[in-house]
Amino acid sequence: MSRQLRTLPVDAGHLDELLKALRAALDGSGPAVRASSGGTASPTPPGRSAASDRAPDPIVPDDVALVVDTSGSTGAPRSVLLSSTALRASAAATDDRLGGPAQWLLTLPATHVAGLQVLVRSILAGTDPVVSAPGGFHPEDFAADVARLTGPRRYVSLVPTQLHRLLADGGAGLAALTTFDAVLLGGAATSADLLARARAAGVRVTTTYGMSETCGGCVYDGEPLDGVQVRLDDDGRIQLAGPVLATGYLGRPDLDTAAFVVDGGVRWLRTSDLGQVAGGRLTVLGRLDDMIVTGGVKVPPTAVERLVAELPGIGEVCVVGVPDVEWGQAVAAVIVLTSGAMAPTLDSLRAHVARNLGSPAAPRHLVVLDRLPTRGPGKTDRRAVAVLAAARLT
Repeated sequence: MSRQLRTLPVDAGHLDELLKALRAALDGSGPAVRASSGGTASPTPPGRSAASDRAPDPIVPDDVALVVDTSGSTGAPRSVLLSSTALRASAAATDDRLGGPAQWLLTLPATHVAGLQVLVRSILAGTDPVVSAPGGFHPEDFAADVARLTGPRRYVSLVPTQLHRLLADGGAGLAALTTFDAVLLGGAATSADLLARARAAGVRVTTTYGMSETCGGCVYDGEPLDGVQVRLDDDGRIQLAGPVLATGYLGRPDLDTAAFVVDGGVRWLRTSDLGQVAGGRLTVLGRLDDMIVTGGVKVPPTAVERLVAELPGIGEVCVVGVPDVEWGQAVAAVIVLTSGAMAPTLDSLRAHVARNLGSPAAPRHLVVLDRLPTRGPGKTDRRAVAVLAAARLT
């Protein structure tokens, strides 16, 4: 069995149409949906009059409700197939963990799984989502968007950069953030300092880990959602199983074979992330392809970032490798300071990291930026950071 795939734009003028199409996709009365930032839509397959004038819409398996386009860790485009069953399982597990259905505020792009899940969860909860004003994320606009919420319970999904800006502003936006029953935080590693400052300000933060292939976040505060299983392979690679897994990739059976394995009757997703599991809690150490090799030693940048973020005055941090004649790659800490703070010395930063991770992990360079470059829903763009760092150091 198969069904049509309909492409819809995600700009504000088409939100009602997108929500309607998602409802139909979830209950099986309409085609599957692919959200596009390109501003063009394919017509609804039934009754279209100009089918001979253009290529037919793609066909997807009958159980697929949503197709999410993602560049993947290598930048190669891929389209993830998510079934209605998986999306419903994800939404139900999220509601169970957070305390029940709620009204959502959408602050993330609806072309990415985190933003689309805000819409899907709203549909399944029977609530009307509020969509942030277009034009970038600004604390004062965020406060105005929150004022439009009417539900007795309210949830929002943010990325660390957005949370950092709200805390740095400290005004009406932060006050509005404290009114949420849950603030999901994902898309990038979150420093312990950022979490501590948010919770001290009264923000109910829940960190999430997941990806398009798991319908978004499936591990909250290190603990898998109901039905989700986590294990590590011999190399420390994170593997995930459960009802939230994607059906596969559109037109890429090669990727299906590489990403999904069946072991003992259980289907597992082989992620590109390294992790540790202790006491049933998962700690993500970073992506395999982000690993820095310096002097023949592998350094996980996320582990270094956590330590750098502990130092006073650090608002955001991204650790990257930059070319080095002697070491192959040298570890560089790229930081954004909190308002009015002084940058730590490189010696103090190196000593702090070396004490905890050993001298090979200690950054050899320190670069201060006004803002870290981002991509997609606000994730730190490591490649762009590495380019900037290398340029500053030449």
